[in-house]
Amino acid sequence: MHLAEFNIGTLKYDWDDPRVADFQNNLDRVYDIARRSPGYIWHMENEDMEAAQADAGGPLGGNPRTASTLSVWQDVDSLRHFVFQTAHKRFYDRKAEWYDLDGQGTRLVMWWVTDGHIPTIGQAMERFHHLKNHGTSNHAFGWDHVS
Repeated sequence: MHLAEFNIGTLKYDWDDPRVADFQNNLDRVYDIARRSPGYIWHMENEDMEAAQADAGGPLGGNPRTASTLSVWQDVDSLRHFVFQTAHKRFYDRKAEWYDLDGQGTRLVMWWVTDGHIPTIGQAMERFHHLKNHGTSNHAFGWDHVS
């Protein structure tokens, strides 16, 4: 089994606002680090994610300030290393500059997928809502479940 992860948040400012520029200008850099990280398998590319975020009738609701990531990793340790022990952490530590954290609550969900399975945004949102509505389980979980 591999680990799928989906995170979602709402930016404080529009994507073209200069206050979000450092975040936006480093997305490709962070994705490149992910691709080179041990245990990385796949992530939804920018163009596909942007289309999913902009789709008003889609699972993400079309909020123009949505920022999200969907990826698959070999295991929890691989994802944990990328998130907390690479340059990604410098941006993760700055999330309060860019994201409207008030009232957002759950922002990350993880779940196990069979080897070779590429999750969809619909599947990710189903797991996200399951975690939000029912709490941690083997079906949908956060860092607390794997720590």
